Amino acid sequence: MTVIVRFAPSPTGLLHVGNLRVALANALFARRQGGRFLLRLDDTDRERSKPEFAEGIFQDLRWAGLEWADMVRQSDRLDRYEAAAARLRAAGLLYPCFETEAELAAKREAARRRHAAPIYDRAMLRLTAEQRAAAEANGKVPYWRFKLSGGIREWDDLVLGRRQVKTSAISDPVLIRADGSFLYTFTSVVDDLEMGISHIIRGEDHITNTGVQLDIMAGLGGGDAIRLAHLPLLTEADGGKLSKRLDALSLRSLARDGVMPVALCGYLARLGTSDDPAALGLEALAEGFAFSRFSASAARFDMRQLLALNRKVLHETAFAEVAARLPEGADEAFWLAIRGNLDLLSEARHWWDVTRGEIAPADLPDDGEFLRVAERLLPEAPWDTGTFKAWSGALKAETGRSGRALFHPLRLALTGEEQGPEMAALLPLIGHERARRRLRAAQA
Repeated sequence: MTVIVRFAPSPTGLLHVGNLRVALANALFARRQGGRFLLRLDDTDRERSKPEFAEGIFQDLRWAGLEWADMVRQSDRLDRYEAAAARLRAAGLLYPCFETEAELAAKREAARRRHAAPIYDRAMLRLTAEQRAAAEANGKVPYWRFKLSGGIREWDDLVLGRRQVKTSAISDPVLIRADGSFLYTFTSVVDDLEMGISHIIRGEDHITNTGVQLDIMAGLGGGDAIRLAHLPLLTEADGGKLSKRLDALSLRSLARDGVMPVALCGYLARLGTSDDPAALGLEALAEGFAFSRFSASAARFDMRQLLALNRKVLHETAFAEVAARLPEGADEAFWLAIRGNLDLLSEARHWWDVTRGEIAPADLPDDGEFLRVAERLLPEAPWDTGTFKAWSGALKAETGRSGRALFHPLRLALTGEEQGPEMAALLPLIGHERARRRLRAAQA
């Protein structure tokens, strides 16, 4: 069997870390199995789907290094959904409904008062042809529900093990709205069957959906060979729901902050598995990818772990790889001086300001005399990485200071920071005149 998988985002917003984790699982599994990874835009929601979000999906996936063998848009396949709907109607599995939202809400409230589950009562399934004609004559337009089997849908999940959904405990799903637009529950099934999807890999939040969609697949005469894998959902490091802050974890915002794609992919690809996160390329990640490595428990997304991996990546990144994202004018000497102190690439801007811009003057009145001596002994240009050692050595000899008493006030006066890159590398970047001005300002 040829492995064919799909990542099917809706272009209604920005991709976030949960989306990328699912996309990676699909792409890595396909690569490991020598299969095909497809991209499908689930864009039948006409109101919320936007071209700019679709373009954002393409850009974000490519930023992460993912490529797809083929791409389809559901909005281009409306005729296929019409044909599938006609087959379900002919089989008596798709029936028209005329209740208003207010009427449905009243039914749900009545069920709650009876302490019953708010499941749709299938009243419209009992509608006669005459009653339907009368409703339509009065201007009512139906929406369409799928008649669930009422049985139990079971499958051996590649991640979670044996799973089942009782369709008798679920309302018959609406597949077609009154305006004629199709819902994801239906279109996804039609596409998965017609595109020959061999494995559906998605989040655990789709478990109930899966039970419903297996029923729809059976109604369309297929789906028996499709394998299913549901990844446990992500939580925050403390176990809380990550969904509350997913917008802040969009790929766009993480990239803007300076998270490197190899770090993010390396972290997400192994999150929830028995393997430690590693900043590896997609080929290496695919070699070790297996559903058996995933835990059935929720995976904890810990920003501290991601930043630790990102820090490691930055510390080993060559100038050429980041040059286009550094402040204008930054050279290799600047990058090599600061990269060992970065958690995020965006922090390079701060060190550019420290070395080439202006900082708030340090206030070191207790070290005024020492800084005056430091200014007097400041070597003449040109400077190199040996200048700081020679200068601090001369200061030690004249003032008797050593250790923190010697180096701390110099760092504060010259950078405004308690810690940072090696002063031997920073001093030549700061330059003679800027260093003199800062030493003088800190004496006040």
